[in-house]
Amino acid sequence: MAKKKKSVSTASEEPVVDQQLEPPEEPSIQIEEVQVAEQTEPEPVAQAESTPIVEPAEKVEPQPIVEPAPAPVPPAKPKPLTLISLSGELNALRQVVDEQGKLIAQLLEAPTRQRKPPTSNGKIMIKDKQTGKIYPSKNNVYQSLLKAGELKELVDAGVFGPNPAKNSFGCYNLFRAWPNRFEEVHEEQSA
Repeated sequence: MAKKKKSVSTASEEPVVDQQLEPPEEPSIQIEEVQVAEQTEPEPVAQAESTPIVEPAEKVEPQPIVEPAPAPVPPAKPKPLTLISLSGELNALRQVVDEQGKLIAQLLEAPTRQRKPPTSNGKIMIKDKQTGKIYPSKNNVYQSLLKAGELKELVDAGVFGPNPAKNSFGCYNLFRAWPNRFEEVHEEQSA
């Protein structure tokens, strides 16, 4: 029977099994004892032949066949480097890079083709009911009227803060101060 020795390495903490293969022991047959037993016991006459029943001393389990590991294949010797072989590899790499560059360019162009132009730029046109002038945006109304000096009474009242020229939300204060003077104009109405 094969004996197995187990040893544990403290560094890796994985059990390492060393197997020593010995030829299996053959069961010993105790023929002499059986024969002695046959001589002392009388046998019935009816039996023509006596066959001794032999039992093995131990059960023998079949051992797995361990095949030797394949021999390592030595690495192939690299070809010597020459200018021709290097230029060939460079050309192959350039082709791969060019192909990848074309694919990337196609991927980058695809989403731009699918985009639709915005229907509006988000600016709301404002019409001054008093003068009839149309301004391109809310802030443009405030800036134009401020530069023209038409908001002098609101500036003096402090509606736009201490520095009205730097107030970026002055249009909302203007619309609150004069609610019925301005109205929004949609693109269909201006056309």
